[in-house]
Amino acid sequence: MPNFLNSLQLNIFSTRQTLQQHLLQTRAANKTIGFVPTMGALHQGHLSLIELAKQNNDEITCSIFVNPSQFNDPKDLEKYPRTIEADIRLLEQVNCDVLFNPAVNEIYDDNEQWHLNIGELEHLLEGKFRPGHYQGVTQVVYKLFNIVKPDTAFFGQKDYQQFLIIRKMVELLDMPVKLVMCPIMREDDGLAMSSRNIHLTPEDRRHALILSKTLNWVKHNFDRSNLVQLKKEAELMISAEPGVELAYFEIADGDTLHPADKNAQNIVALVAAKVGNTRLIDNVVLVHGS
Repeated sequence: MPNFLNSLQLNIFSTRQTLQQHLLQTRAANKTIGFVPTMGALHQGHLSLIELAKQNNDEITCSIFVNPSQFNDPKDLEKYPRTIEADIRLLEQVNCDVLFNPAVNEIYDDNEQWHLNIGELEHLLEGKFRPGHYQGVTQVVYKLFNIVKPDTAFFGQKDYQQFLIIRKMVELLDMPVKLVMCPIMREDDGLAMSSRNIHLTPEDRRHALILSKTLNWVKHNFDRSNLVQLKKEAELMISAEPGVELAYFEIADGDTLHPADKNAQNIVALVAAKVGNTRLIDNVVLVHGS
């Protein structure tokens, strides 16, 4: 009897060379490659990206690589959750085809330099609080795109600014990959799924719900002619929650991330806050015009 399980086997590669040998065969068979880059500690949000990728591509590669160049704080890098055995089981459950799980020295050479002029997008919102972060993101995504050479790459909407920056990089460097932004996955109580949620105490977790509640409130009370007042009220709602330290709440133009005016084609509300010791981000698209 044929072993049907073999057809669902997850191929795991830790070197560029072995991965690329496999992907050459995939391309030779005229199969399209979908790519989901992650830093591991996988949850249903990541799996939803893989499931969407499977609907649109013949073979899916997921990467797990905790990228040191995008962490400003060495302590944050150190405590970033690493759960590779559990991650592999989850990838097997959703029938992911390929896992690329390289060591740092497989991706970076010693004393490697990188700078891409992304423009002001790099310095707004998250960029203000995490200088250099998006240089690290573009550096690793550029490398991964060149290694995997995917037809399509899938990213979560939760990292909205990251998506805009990767889109800018692809445009600047004329990379032949289609980018897809996938909806935020939420827990039943509304909390945006994140690998960082593991650090929340039960009390923190209750307080963290103010982020999604406020975003929902803004969405339900959205009024193009009253954006300044909406923002003020949202800031007050979040700041009043115990244990929550607001970094920013912005109602932004969805293409530039500057404060939106009433004529903006795309409008998104974005929030970042420290809940206990954990920094969380979330957003909601208010107007999607193009």
